[in-house]
Formats: sequence, structure tokens, C-alpha cells
Amino acid sequence: MILKFKRCLDIEGVIQAPPSKSYTHRAIILASLAEGESLLFNPLISEDTLATLSACSTLGAKITNFSDYIEVEGVGGKVSPNFEPLIAGVEREPIIDLANSGTSLRLLTSVAALGNNKVIFTGDESLKTRPMANLLNALSDLGVKTESDNGKAPITVYPGFTGGNTSISGDVSSQFISSILISAPLSEKGVDLEVLPEFVSKPYVDMTIDLMNKFSVNVESCENIKHDSCSKDYKSCTVSNFKVEPQMYEGCEYTVEGDYSSCSYLLAACCIFGGEITILNLFKDSKQGDRIILDILSKMGADITCDDSSVTIKSDGNLNAIDTIDLSDAPDLLITVAVLASLAKGRTKIIGIGHTRFKETDRISTTCEELRKCGCELEEFEDYIIINGQTMDRNKEIILSSHKDHRLAMGLILLNLKGYNVSIEDGDVFNVSFPNFIELMKEIGINLKLEYEV
Repeated sequence: MILKFKRCLDIEGVIQAPPSKSYTHRAIILASLAEGESLLFNPLISEDTLATLSACSTLGAKITNFSDYIEVEGVGGKVSPNFEPLIAGVEREPIIDLANSGTSLRLLTSVAALGNNKVIFTGDESLKTRPMANLLNALSDLGVKTESDNGKAPITVYPGFTGGNTSISGDVSSQFISSILISAPLSEKGVDLEVLPEFVSKPYVDMTIDLMNKFSVNVESCENIKHDSCSKDYKSCTVSNFKVEPQMYEGCEYTVEGDYSSCSYLLAACCIFGGEITILNLFKDSKQGDRIILDILSKMGADITCDDSSVTIKSDGNLNAIDTIDLSDAPDLLITVAVLASLAKGRTKIIGIGHTRFKETDRISTTCEELRKCGCELEEFEDYIIINGQTMDRNKEIILSSHKDHRLAMGLILLNLKGYNVSIEDGDVFNVSFPNFIELMKEIGINLKLEYEV
């Protein structure tokens, strides 16, 4: 379907932030591993989190989805995959289809190794391009045997998470680190994990540890300067060390906070067009790396006010470029920030984004490709982009592609707020992470619509 812009007269209102996708994934998994019952309030119910819900159910948890909350009876650390035959007498392959959810794949690969039967994880064509070799290699040191298609899905995970010592590079995905940490307390020996530089998206690991603590598991962590030789021949580097002793998760009640990633589109829309909105359930002390969007919008000219659990933004619609923006810890902001930079007065360099080439798409390549269609003057490099703002052509209608990437669809549609005429092919892909995107945009005054392709 094609996502189109209809109109926007004013941007104003008070709205509730959509729930955090990252926290929802983690909460479902930890509740499923825990001993006893958990109640998860305000979860995000989207295509990605439904993949995690379904997978955790197959791995043995008893889950009831009530939409506004989820009730989970955990497995008490004893993962027991259930692949009952669909037809009596016909053996069923132990396959779990995770669709497009890379987070599910990365976090659950370690979890499956805690079970008593092999599990095969697969998904759509995009999921099968995600590199997993770093995680699989690190898990092999912990007693986990896997088979894969050259380090990519389909991935077969065999039982046997013994634990012990391992190391992993932190330059591809922080979700690999989170995956090992989540399963570590349920291993026989516990885990000592060394993460070598560069450690990208570290706030997501902080988020994982924060949630593990809420489910009664402790993680010890520290950073050390290592001057002798280490993996990848680093001669002097900062390494992060995590130690997790054998422990049991305990069920609890947990409320999912608002998602700064999803709210970036709402906040950016106000900054681009001008107006004032307040978003509730966004916490000042949140561990989400994407909270940096507030600093970015403030430097571009918006007036940002925060209290403990809400954010108010005011803007006159005039955007100033920022010389350099580092998104090392907030990769999901790339497209939002690139769109803002393309509309701002001046030149912006976006750095620390090399790891975004391994997302749903190669986001550096696809973002630059679509902005170039609009006439944007930019330079693309391996791990950064330089964008010259206010260089695009407003005089023609342009159909852009989401490349079936939810963040491209939601980010690129914002160009219309500065008078451009763009529509987005495969625009309904926002359902992956933000199913009520159109409804919340309408609440602040922006009317979008979906049309079937002719």
C-alpha cells in the first residue's frame, strides 16, 4: 500500500507515547523465563513483538494477550519447546518463523539453547540477510552448538548452554550482548562476557540490565583499559566486562514506558512544521539511547521542556543544521535525523552509523537513495553521511520506496510538512513497530492515508 499525506493545518495536542518496542521484547522474554506469573502493562502489540510472543509461547511459556496487558506464566528457567504436530501422526519440523523481527532472532537464539530440543529460527527474506556470526561464535565458547546459512538465518540451535567465558565484538549489534546476558543466569556456570570495542548502542544493553534487575537478576559490569594484545589485535582499547552468576528470574508486574524511537517522528513533525505538543509517558531518566532526539531537536531550534514523565516541544518550524551528530548509541534515529538535516538550513554530518547497514535494510544506502530522488545534495560514506539542507525540489510529485523498512516509511513521509509532495510505496510497513502511527499523527493534526497500489 502507498502512504500519502493529506493535510496539516496546525500541530498541537497532548498525546500518550506509544509503548517501547525494545522494552516490550525484553519484558516478554524475561517473563517467559521467570518462575511464577508476570503481568506486563502497556505493552506494544505490533508485528515484531507478536513474533516474540508467539516464539516464547512455543518455547514453553503460557501467555495470554489481553492487549492492554499481557499475562505470562514463566517456564521457571526450564525452556521446553513444543512443536505439536498439526496433523496426527505427521512429525512437525521444530521451526519458529520470526517474520521480520531481527530483535526476536537475536535475543531468542541464546534463549533457545537453554531448552531440551533443537529449534530452527527462520523469517522473511530481510531477516535472512541479518549477520549473526558474531553471536553464534561467542555462544560456541559457552557450549552452544548451532548451524546456519553462513552465519545467517535459518539458524538451528541445539540444547546446551553450559556457560563460562566468552568475548564478542560490540561493533555490529548490541543485541548480541543482550542476548547472551539474558540467558546467562540460567546457564550451569554463569557467564563472564568481554565486549571489545567499539561498543555501539550501549544504552540498549543498559536497558537489558535494568529490566533483568526488575526480574530479580543481578549483572556485574565494569570497563577496563587493555594495553596488551587482545582480539582483533587492538593494541590499546577499552573493554566492557559483564559477569552473571547462575540465578533465577522471578515473575513481577512491569509497566512498559513510552518509546523515544517512535516518538521521534511526532517530535520531529512538530519541529519541522511548527506548533506545540506534549507527549506523556516519556521519562526524563529513561535509559533509551534515542532520548538524544531531544538534544538534537533543541540544537536545531525547538524549545524542549521535560518533567519526570512527559516532554513538551514548541517550534516555529525554522530548522538550523548541526555541524556533527553522533548516532553511535541511537541507530534507529538515522532516518528521522537525515530527514531533519535535509530540511535544515546548513550542512550536517551524521556519524557513528556504520552499524545501521545491518538493520532491516542497509539504512545508510536506502536513506541516501530516497533523499537523492528528492534532489537532496548529500555525500555517502561507509559509516557517515554529509547532508546539505534545503537543496530538494518542491516542484514535482515523487514516489519514494520504504524498501519495506518501517523507519523509512515513517521518516520520509515527514518531508510533506515542508511543502514537498512525496508518497511512500509499501508505506503500511509501519505496523512492524508503530501500528497506530496514522492515528497518533492525526491526534496532533497531521492527516495521512493509505491507498492500495493501482
